[in-house]
This record gives sequence, C-alpha cells and structure tokens, in this order.
Amino acid sequence: MISTPALVAPSAGAAFEARTVEHRDLRDDDVLIDIKFAGICHSDIHQVREEWGSAIFPMVPGHEIAGVVSAVGDGVTKYKVGDRVGVGCMVDSCGECEFCKNGEEQFCSKGAVMTYNGKGYDGEPTKGGYAQQVVVSERFAVGIPDGIELDVAAPLLCAGITVWSPLKRWGAGPGKKVAVIGLGGLGHMAVKLAAALGAEVSVLSRTDAKKGDGEALGATNYYATGDEGVLKGLKGTFDIIINTVSADLPMQTYIGLLRPLGVIANVGLPAGNYDFAPGAVVGGSRVVAGSNIGGIPATAEMLAFCAEHGIGATIEKISADEVDAAYDRVVAGDVRYRFVIDTATISA
Repeated sequence: MISTPALVAPSAGAAFEARTVEHRDLRDDDVLIDIKFAGICHSDIHQVREEWGSAIFPMVPGHEIAGVVSAVGDGVTKYKVGDRVGVGCMVDSCGECEFCKNGEEQFCSKGAVMTYNGKGYDGEPTKGGYAQQVVVSERFAVGIPDGIELDVAAPLLCAGITVWSPLKRWGAGPGKKVAVIGLGGLGHMAVKLAAALGAEVSVLSRTDAKKGDGEALGATNYYATGDEGVLKGLKGTFDIIINTVSADLPMQTYIGLLRPLGVIANVGLPAGNYDFAPGAVVGGSRVVAGSNIGGIPATAEMLAFCAEHGIGATIEKISADEVDAAYDRVVAGDVRYRFVIDTATISA
C-alpha cells in the first residue's frame, strides 16, 4: 500500500483532521500523482456535511486535483514521471459501454466511480485530493498544458469543465449572447470561457457588488437582478443562459429572457423544483436543460483552450489549517472565486 498525509473528515460536519491514509499499490495502468494543489468545490461541503444524503466516512474530499506524476504502472503509455496532470470528478468507468467509448465516461452504464465518497469496482472507498498523493488509472488523469500554473489549473478539473460542457454543447461563440447567473466559483469560469469563445457575455447577479469583477473577467454587461424592473427589460435578449446557482429561481421569468430557440442550461442543484408553464418553452421553442461535468476528452479540450487563451481560475490559496474556515466562507459567498489548498501544508 502507498501511504500519504491527507485531510480527513471523520464524520458528518466534523472538523478536518490530518491523518495518514492508504492507496492501493500501482496496477499496470495506474499512475501515482504527487498532488500540489486541490480546489475546494461547494459539492465537497455538501458531501462532508452530509447534505446530499448518506456519505462514506472517514472521507478525504477533493475532485479538483493538480499535480505531477511520480510513478507509473508497468503498462502505462500515456504519461511518464514528471508529467503535469489533473484529476477531476471521476477515477474509473467500465470503458466498454457506448458512453465510455464516446468519451462521455460520466454517463457510464455501469456507473462511473467518483473520485471520493464513492466505491471502486473492487468495493474499496475512494479518496480524493485533499492529500499529498493519489493513485488513479491513467485513463482518468488529464495532462495539464505548460501554459497554466498548477494552482489555477486545479479548479478547472471541476468548475471549468462543468461550465465548458454546456457552453460548447449549445454553441457559445461569436454572434451569441450569453448570460451567466451567479458570479461564484462556477460563474466566474463561465464568464471567462464564454468571453474567450467570442460570445457577448452578461452577468446576472443579485447585487452590483461584483460589477467590477464581472467586467474584469470579460463580461460586457452586468445586471443587478435585485433591482426591480431589470429582468423585465431583458426579455427576449439571450441565446444561452448558464445558471450556476443552487437557489430556487423563478424559472419562468428567466426562460422569458431567452430569444426564440434559446436555452437555459442549469448546472446548480437547488433544493426545490423548477416551476414554469409549458407555454414558456413551447412558444419560442426554448430549451430548459441540465448539464453534468464532462468526459475526459472534453476536459482535455477545455484545458488546451485555457492554456491557449491564458485562462486559469481566480483563486485564494490557503493552507491545510484554513480549510474548515474556508468551508464557512464558501457557504457565505465570501471567496474570490475558488479556494485552493496548498497540499504541501498537510502534515499527518
């Protein structure tokens, strides 16, 4: 077994503890990654606090992983020692079903194995990136181009691909008007990527507190939706809306902001159900869609695009002893725009 220092949540909502955890010895297709940085995703908080149902404890969260390959299995051909790689939300899939063969491993018919709070096909619980090392199949490590520093690359492995997928699927680019609801960890990446794709980007946020940030990130327009009448004035404006928030929005109103044939793609998970009349979508042939991360080929495409355009996440780098406080700050919306753990500060 391979032992490594890690931050461990011993039970639901408990403070993190620095412990030594074990990973399997390298299989033929495995790579051992020395993790340099791990992003904090809001889904980490939901799972550590058991807000999404029963979870597996003790838990090592983290699916925004950036590091360097330090050892490879005998059959590995994709990477060598010293390569810069990332790991996102998945660490295994069957590799044989139609979805896996089409590079959409997140929809694996057997069920994709999640990076943490999951179980591998061998029944062993998975352990994530709040650690100094991780072992994964080479199929689920993605090369990080030299044009991106590892600290700002880490959040791209979840936040980046989560918004990249709907932007690409629905054709964001020159001549398209894209609105991003919410300017947080996901939203700030949606603005950066949509702008780099050539779209005209607008931010829809409750207040104008982040207006300067939105413009600096690449937004042409910024609208404070808490101001009465703002949304009425935007009816029929956008081709694509990326909804990054997990709030119970008045979906009928936001559908009304779409042009005919427009789409609102939801990547957040609110507690309640969306409520809208069928006529809201039928009348203009509009689409209400969901989007769930992306496969390994799409993740590699996104990373290459980010390197070409000089895009990384906007981050606050923290040490291991700041993670508990960082969780509370994320819930309070007090981060610009992604916390990233320097894993060198973990000592068990």
